[in-house]
Amino acid sequence: MTDVHSYMLKVGREARAASRLMGATSTQTKSRALKGIAAAMDVARGKLKEANACDMARAAGNGLDQPLIDRLLLDDKGIDEMIAGVLAVDKLPDPIGEVSDLSYRPSGIQVGRMRVPLGVIGIIYESRPNVTVDAASLCLKSGNACILRGGSEAIESNKIIAACITESVLGAGLPEASVHLVNTTDRAAVGELLQLDTYVDVIVPRGGKGLIERVSRESRIPVIKHLDGICHVYIDEDANTDMAVAIAVNSKTEKYAVCNAMETLLVAEGIARTVLPILAERYGQAGVELRGCERTLAIIPDAVPVTEEDWGMEYLGPTLAVRVVAGLDEAIEHINTYGSQHTDAIVSNNYARTRRFVTEVDSASVLVNVSTQFADGFEYGLGAEIGISTDKLHARGPVGLEGLTSQKYVVFGNGEIRHR
Repeated sequence: MTDVHSYMLKVGREARAASRLMGATSTQTKSRALKGIAAAMDVARGKLKEANACDMARAAGNGLDQPLIDRLLLDDKGIDEMIAGVLAVDKLPDPIGEVSDLSYRPSGIQVGRMRVPLGVIGIIYESRPNVTVDAASLCLKSGNACILRGGSEAIESNKIIAACITESVLGAGLPEASVHLVNTTDRAAVGELLQLDTYVDVIVPRGGKGLIERVSRESRIPVIKHLDGICHVYIDEDANTDMAVAIAVNSKTEKYAVCNAMETLLVAEGIARTVLPILAERYGQAGVELRGCERTLAIIPDAVPVTEEDWGMEYLGPTLAVRVVAGLDEAIEHINTYGSQHTDAIVSNNYARTRRFVTEVDSASVLVNVSTQFADGFEYGLGAEIGISTDKLHARGPVGLEGLTSQKYVVFGNGEIRHR
């Protein structure tokens, strides 16, 4: 493709036209499209795995980092999860057109707010092919058109998924441009998309820190994003030991290359000598390298001395920073200083401390007695997520249907006129 600029302008114009139709699409029509996507992906299961094998081989040959290769894999389990995600979105209540807070004013008019689509959403993402169908299904359900720009490493997988989506969208009578996969791997397409503020209403980047920093720097369009997933688990002195071990191990090892994996473990000094030796053994069995503070090293001599940089590190792999803290105050201070406002958890049977933790930890998701790996849209009942936001305006945490909508005021009357 020689003229990326013209191509992206065409994509933007068509998406804007499609968005006007999508905003008025019935729930039944959207449901037909979503059910069709799920069925089409099931039929295309063999093609999906073949395409993904090509992507995986190319990624390995190009020396792609292992966390990105892990995110790229699309096996039967992954396909089943994508299908389940689409069907879960289909079952969610349709938010579009819902009128809330309707009330009479002294003048006799009724004032309320109606939920409406954002319009056109641009999603820029790396590696994970499941993002293609997650983003498409959420945008369809919320009445938005979307422009999907996946990474070159997943291009073959994304093409098959996009073909399933296009077939189903057209079969439901919706415009083809309601979901558009950018069909060039030229990186200039990203820059062009970020300048389409006439046609695109919001950008959602999903990928590494470099991608998100670039999008935030260059975009002329509002961005829903998070940069790092520096997630913490704090084990309080009143924690149940078995529960604490299970949560701390799962938070780190269930999956390393995800933004909700724990990167720093904080342990109250009152329970440290009880729980840390058990955790050291479990982490050792899993191949996790521990980097500890001085008080941690006194309990786990085999740990590597931690550095100041480790507290702000998103490892996305089998490395964990560990700090023994005096108690809750020091834990909260550490999280609010070094965390990325993504996901942080406390393990404790002390109600007052858990309440303080929930209130004072300034993160998008704050968890009590549960693994950080639950912090995603599917587990939160959103069906799927288009991304996770650590911003404080519009959307925060996993972004599902409601995060892809806005509200407008609607006013009903019976001939009222205003006299000043």
